Amino acid sequence: MKNNFLFLLSLIVFSLCSSLSIAQDFEVAPVRLDFNVEPGENQTKVVNIKNHSNKKTSFIVSISDFLPGSDGQNQIMPPNTTRRSAANWLNINPSFFELNPGEQLPVQVTMLVPNDEYGAVWSMLYVQPTLEQTSRDADKTVGAGVVVSGRIGILVYQSPSSNKNHSIKVTNLVEITSAEDVVRKFSATIDNLGDKVTACKIHLIASDINTSEEKQFPSFEVETFPKMTRNVTVELPKGELPPGKYAIAVIVDYGPRFSLEGAQIVVDIE
Repeated sequence: MKNNFLFLLSLIVFSLCSSLSIAQDFEVAPVRLDFNVEPGENQTKVVNIKNHSNKKTSFIVSISDFLPGSDGQNQIMPPNTTRRSAANWLNINPSFFELNPGEQLPVQVTMLVPNDEYGAVWSMLYVQPTLEQTSRDADKTVGAGVVVSGRIGILVYQSPSSNKNHSIKVTNLVEITSAEDVVRKFSATIDNLGDKVTACKIHLIASDINTSEEKQFPSFEVETFPKMTRNVTVELPKGELPPGKYAIAVIVDYGPRFSLEGAQIVVDIE
């Protein structure tokens, strides 16, 4: 009984390792494309795909949309279903191809921007290996004889160079610490009022109101999308500050050409 159990456990581990190996049998670079095409023009970038497996493999490149969430999670959507979709502006050449073991192929991704389109748009490309099937077990929802396996996503952003509309505001800074938390937590809302996908560096600063001494905690970055909000949580480790009254500030830096934005509240540290 014990030997059978060990054999079954080994088989499960081998299967998991095999699955991970298959998932890592191809490489995609880069995994983000930033276009800055002016209306009425086009621009081409290259994505390199390499087959690391020991067999000839077919690949397909497909387009999806994604809807950014306030929590930083993206909801994947069908192509051309969101208001800021870039799906109809993209041309992929080739979108279906085969690679021998160790072979690499440059795939051209072209952004063709219609006239009078000055705003930011985005989509997602997926690179997937395909596996041939017999007609008996082919998945009809995928297509006769082909099923897709693990995929790698490529973020695609487009905003004309002439689009300079960056604008960030920080609001709704509140404490959200619960009784179970070992750190004090604060939540803030970042409003992207502009028309650019904007990277924001988030800083947490605690200032002693009586002594004016400041302590800055580790920062982190988030990405914000036009006309959308992004909620962030910052943590103040307990025991890091001596007792007193402090101004807790969340500061957002979104580039050297723009003023820092922030919000603050006053709390007691016991």
